[in-house]
Amino acid sequence: MLVSKRLPLYIVLISLMVFAVIAILTDVSTIAEAEEGEGELVYIIPVEKEVERGLEAFLKRTTNEAIENGADHIVLEIDTPGGRVDSAGQIGTLLQNLELPTTSFIVNEALSAGSYIALNTDNIYFVPHATMGASGVINSDGTAADKKAQSAWIERMSAAAESNGRDPLYAVAMADPSIDLSEYGAPEGEFLTLGPQDAVEVGYAEGIVNDRVELLHELNLSRATVVETQPTLAEEVARFLTNPVVYSILLSIASLGLIVELYSPGFGVPGTMGLISLVLFFYGHIVAGLAGWEAIILLVVGIILIIAEFFVPGGILGFLGVAATVCSLLMSGYDIGQMAMSVGIAFLVAIVASVILFRRVGLDKGVFRHIILKDSTTTEEGYVSSINRLELIGLEGEAITSLRPSGIGEFDHERIDVVSEGAYIEKGTRLKVVKVEGHRVVVKRL
Repeated sequence: MLVSKRLPLYIVLISLMVFAVIAILTDVSTIAEAEEGEGELVYIIPVEKEVERGLEAFLKRTTNEAIENGADHIVLEIDTPGGRVDSAGQIGTLLQNLELPTTSFIVNEALSAGSYIALNTDNIYFVPHATMGASGVINSDGTAADKKAQSAWIERMSAAAESNGRDPLYAVAMADPSIDLSEYGAPEGEFLTLGPQDAVEVGYAEGIVNDRVELLHELNLSRATVVETQPTLAEEVARFLTNPVVYSILLSIASLGLIVELYSPGFGVPGTMGLISLVLFFYGHIVAGLAGWEAIILLVVGIILIIAEFFVPGGILGFLGVAATVCSLLMSGYDIGQMAMSVGIAFLVAIVASVILFRRVGLDKGVFRHIILKDSTTTEEGYVSSINRLELIGLEGEAITSLRPSGIGEFDHERIDVVSEGAYIEKGTRLKVVKVEGHRVVVKRL
């Protein structure tokens, strides 16, 4: 029995699709077994890895779940190097609007956006080796943000500290290196980072504990029932897929795969890779709450219009299809500028691939072979557009009529319509053919 060489690829594709369906269908709360207690209910929510839109979606789900289940306290176990300022702002707003008491438990580090999240909770506790601070705003390329962005972030840090009765000076120093706090290891020119002892001294921490048990004891929740939440599988995947670097690569692979498929016979590996990349892009952004079904519908409409352009002349459908596809991608992004750059990179990849493939492969393979007319009316097929009598050049004859400048001449006993080079030639004058251009035979006087 013959087995297609592409069978393993389609097995992988089907597996990915099944994985996505299962992840969506099982997008429910992932909760570790609750530690039974008495009276109050405490939710433990981890704040780990980078701060981005996926973490924001996770915190929205788990805090809503805590409220619905009647929780009495929410503890954020923080270990993050920071991340996106916009996502941190949304998380800060979420925490400020909670009516439940909240506590940040810094188990390792709460840097940059992580320090801002901690400042928006009612209490902050450190483990002995934890740190908090170093909250300067930098761009994705590692350079310092512009003064406008830095000023806005410093004001946010200050407001977050004041909202919970903390001295804003230290929050500002975490984001503004111009403040001199040498006594806390942050001379002018460096961002402030607080350790446990310094944080307690300046009122940024309520205490230092070794583990969660000691923390709950300090919060008078030793006998409470503890529910530990974890991100769902779908949320973990979404956090990875919505990373700007990852989705830029996905869009580039999608554009490259679909362009290569246009030049390939049948539908194979390139097209499959392109479709998988698009599926993963939208799957991650839907789970993260970035893309809605309107973006998916717009994408489908765009693809249909682009396909229709191959069969309907004019170019309008193709233009509308491309516009709809680009709009669907931009609608799915949290940062329009970042998404526009990713789409631009994908288009550049597609253009380069198209030029290379056109030069190397041509248009006689793939989809183009079905829509480009290749028949020609050649002489070998019996098609003749006109007779070009080059054999007449050099022949001598006589003007049968006057040439004004056209007339009739006789050459080798054949009467032929001729035209002079411009001058008038009388009847009976000897002629010579000097040029033949299709039906136009040019003569001159001998």
